[in-house]
Amino acid sequence: MAEKITADVRETFGKGAARKLRAAGKIPAVLYGHGGEPQHVALPAHELGLIVRKANAVLEMELGGKTQLALVKDIQKDPVRQIIEHLDLISVRLGEKVQVEVPVHVEGESAPGTQMLLDTTTLLLEVEATDIPERVVIDVEGLEEGTQITAADVKLPAGASLISDPELLIVAISIPEEQDLGDSLSSGDAATGPAEESE
Repeated sequence: MAEKITADVRETFGKGAARKLRAAGKIPAVLYGHGGEPQHVALPAHELGLIVRKANAVLEMELGGKTQLALVKDIQKDPVRQIIEHLDLISVRLGEKVQVEVPVHVEGESAPGTQMLLDTTTLLLEVEATDIPERVVIDVEGLEEGTQITAADVKLPAGASLISDPELLIVAISIPEEQDLGDSLSSGDAATGPAEESE
């Protein structure tokens, strides 16, 4: 589902121009794709901040009287303030398929006494640009120790194809290892030999 947003063509460049743009409540971005020249645009910061909370957001941009679909590919943020400083966008078309990393979400609890290890947090899928799933869900309810779920085992949303290695480990169920503190103590002080007799 594409999110509607209005974009302005950017005429000025450089750090100073970007700072002025952000001060005016807009975010600089570059739109790439389909063999054309990169387009420099500015997007409203508040609306954009809400949209990009979810991974793989698709924008339906009103740009110069035309509508352009764009996939958010890279977000650069200020490391301290976590404010969006710049975006890279990829031009997409209706019906076009794209490859995206989709987050893995785990539901349920494994069998009592076991622990669930999430080994991979995203899966690379090929999906329609306007129908990118927010996440893929794995249910671990009641799974026993030794159970392993690979990418091939994950139920994908309709229309999605797996690009990641099918044998990629996603979830493993194991029993937590308990450290035996008793052994480590007994092998310490008690290991000093018999005391020498004094003359």
